[in-house]
Amino acid sequence: MSAANMGDFVRQAGRMKKDMERVQEELKGRYVQAASGGDLVEATFNGQQEIVKLSIDPKFFGKVAGQVDVEMLEDLVTAVVTQGIEKSKALMKTEMEQVTGGLGGMIPGLF
Repeated sequence: MSAANMGDFVRQAGRMKKDMERVQEELKGRYVQAASGGDLVEATFNGQQEIVKLSIDPKFFGKVAGQVDVEMLEDLVTAVVTQGIEKSKALMKTEMEQVTGGLGGMIPGLF
């Protein structure tokens, strides 16, 4: 590889790094939603897999006092968190592939 080509490669890598940092910052403001239990439990995640809101419909607690099914609630929360993280990761992958031109899968740990 010639010195000129190497210089171009380094400049392109620098631009890609800046673009990736920009996308990472923008993903903080992009959101995905997930729901489980017929929408009894809902969660909102940003594009960096951070949960920003979790809500439980009061109907879930509409049972006789003391009869709340804690195990079911735990299962519903686990399901909604898992689904939300998967959606957030898919959003991040899509956005990063636009920046990297698909190179992300070739470079382990890139995103």
